[in-house]
Amino acid sequence: MAPELATKYVFTITAQIGEVTSAGDIGTGVRRIIPIIGGEVRGEGINGKVCAFGADFQIIRPNELIELEAKYAFETDDGAVVYVENKGIRFGPLDLLQKLKRGEPVDPKLIYFRTVPRFETGSEKYRWLMESLFIGSAARHSRTCRTAGRAPSTGRA
Repeated sequence: MAPELATKYVFTITAQIGEVTSAGDIGTGVRRIIPIIGGEVRGEGINGKVCAFGADFQIIRPNELIELEAKYAFETDDGAVVYVENKGIRFGPLDLLQKLKRGEPVDPKLIYFRTVPRFETGSEKYRWLMESLFIGSAARHSRTCRTAGRAPSTGRA
């Protein structure tokens, strides 16, 4: 019998985003840069504010699959700084992806948007973020991107 992977909810990161900058077609797709200008982190034993710097670096492939790599930081309510690298993909029906590009609302259940966030911090209290793997289920809205992070329930997180 194959082992099962059960997960548990750990946190939600809601990142506020700025205007998209496009570097154009780079040969493998269209490079986009989306600034991260704030937000919040809420979860099991961790709360804070997303710092007003960082960005989501994307490549939109010819088939409209989007590869994402967000790099930013947040500060916890008790003053710890946590660096975040969040890689993922977003894909779905072409008409819905076009609506997202225009900033129009789309039911998140209709879009496959998964990420793998990794964290770095010097804070002992939040070291557990560096000692666990997380899977994010994300949703893009007109001015925010919300990621719910889950970890294997047998781990330390």
